[in-house]
Amino acid sequence: MHTKKKNMSGADIFFECLKRENVEYVFGYPGGAVLKIYEHLHDVDFLKHILVRHEQGATHMAEGYAKATGKVGVVLVTSGPGATNTVTGIADAYMDSVPIVVFTGQVATHLIGNDAFQEADIVGITRPITKHNFLVRDVNELASIIKKAFYIASTGRPGPVLVDLPKNVINSVCEFNYPEEVELRGYKLRTHGHQNQIKKAATMIQKAKRPLLYVGGGVIMSGGNRELYLLAKENNLPVTMTLQGLGAFPGTEPQSLGMLGMHGTYWANQAVNNCDLLVSLGARFDDRVTGKIETFATKAYKIHVDIDPTCIDKNVIVDLPIVGDVKHVMAELASELNTKPDVEEWWAQIEQWKEECPLDYETNDGRLRSQYVVSKLSELTKGEAVVVTDVGQNQMWTAQYYKFNHPRSHITSGGLGTMGFSLPASIGAAFGVKDRPIISINGDGGFQMNIQELVTAVYHKLPIKFIILNNSFLGMVRQWQELFHAEKYSFTELSESNPNFVKVAEAFGLKAFSTDKPADVVPLLKEALDYNDGPVLLEFKVVKEDMVFPIIPSGASISDMITRRLDPKEMM
Repeated sequence: MHTKKKNMSGADIFFECLKRENVEYVFGYPGGAVLKIYEHLHDVDFLKHILVRHEQGATHMAEGYAKATGKVGVVLVTSGPGATNTVTGIADAYMDSVPIVVFTGQVATHLIGNDAFQEADIVGITRPITKHNFLVRDVNELASIIKKAFYIASTGRPGPVLVDLPKNVINSVCEFNYPEEVELRGYKLRTHGHQNQIKKAATMIQKAKRPLLYVGGGVIMSGGNRELYLLAKENNLPVTMTLQGLGAFPGTEPQSLGMLGMHGTYWANQAVNNCDLLVSLGARFDDRVTGKIETFATKAYKIHVDIDPTCIDKNVIVDLPIVGDVKHVMAELASELNTKPDVEEWWAQIEQWKEECPLDYETNDGRLRSQYVVSKLSELTKGEAVVVTDVGQNQMWTAQYYKFNHPRSHITSGGLGTMGFSLPASIGAAFGVKDRPIISINGDGGFQMNIQELVTAVYHKLPIKFIILNNSFLGMVRQWQELFHAEKYSFTELSESNPNFVKVAEAFGLKAFSTDKPADVVPLLKEALDYNDGPVLLEFKVVKEDMVFPIIPSGASISDMITRRLDPKEMM
């Protein structure tokens, strides 16, 4: 069935489709190829256009909005450099399965392939980093393609979709037909798991002596946090989470083992190494989790639940695959569990590992440390904030020391590891979530990569708390140089080239504070949390040489975990 309307231009069809998709915000930047759309945008009142200062910022804002709300983030940019500037954000969204739709302008169809002014083959460029992309060649196809774009981006395993809009298509006129439903050949979604597989999984859980739930971002995307909570609590199962899975299970619950993997907790990684049953829920066995695959969870029977069948056996061969929406599969699994597994000895062992190697840091030398800042932030916000981290040491310390109690509270760039992500992504999150504090945690290096978007935050008076953990280094790279590259700190020290962040922030129109004293941390955080008339920046000048521990060297096994800085004599 189709809803019919009078003749409309491509630009009018574009906005009518966005209205039907309930789009609230478009993050964009105008240019020649999309001027007709911006002409019509002037009279549109059902959505708000957010003018960014760089197209990469637009894509990260759309990601932050999508991750914080579960809705599709929308981007609108022009052709050529406008389109190519979105590539990093699109790749980031693809790696982390974030539902965004990116509309790019394009030269007129008869000029495509002629190296016309501001022409770029953005469809070809982004084919490997989109869930799907479209070049609209006929205005009669525009409405159905936009409908498909939103459907593909938001269903199954979410991801970015790009729609390329030639200038003449935007200007052309046709009868508006909006499809009520979408049928895509070869794109079939499986919601429920195979019943026999679920029964087998339930039997394995009931028999297990050392079970472990390994939880990824898929649980959050599916809205399955309640199902996870009930499954874990009713059966007394330990839960460890990936970086993207943090918040799927409350971090303050005793059953939470925190994050696993390269910078995961000692006890979570030991549990992986010694469990007899590993149940992967919406996770993809990323290399940052597994380390050396041949030595990963060798004692465990492995169950993998995922909505994307291409993820099954992609990195780690599993014993029992279940394809389906993890929210529904967990509920079906819970209903099959008749007896609880006997895990008393297993929990005693986990508690022993916690005592052997707790997360800790130096507190008695009077110097300010990043871990202290994050710990105090966690205490003050009680896990109720939406925390958007950048990439590097700041990201890992936040994952370790902030207790996330809710899904969609932890927003970060995982798979691609994009420095410069946090600042714009926190802006997108702030548009999507207005009843909780939005906190952007950055290193001094990453903060400068999209610093221009401070203008966007100030203009819209967004009450974001920007935190810079300034160690005057590209901290994580410096850490690797110390541990694995003969202490040759090549081009990672920033102390002589960093700007005065307080003056920069004030020039952009932010309130800004700076300190290197531990005693100032709580008062400054409280002042920032109480200030809601616009963004505020807090610079904490922290210890330069601090490192994130534990760390599993790249490509090494969990048993090669390094838990502290070694004395030079120990390394000989």
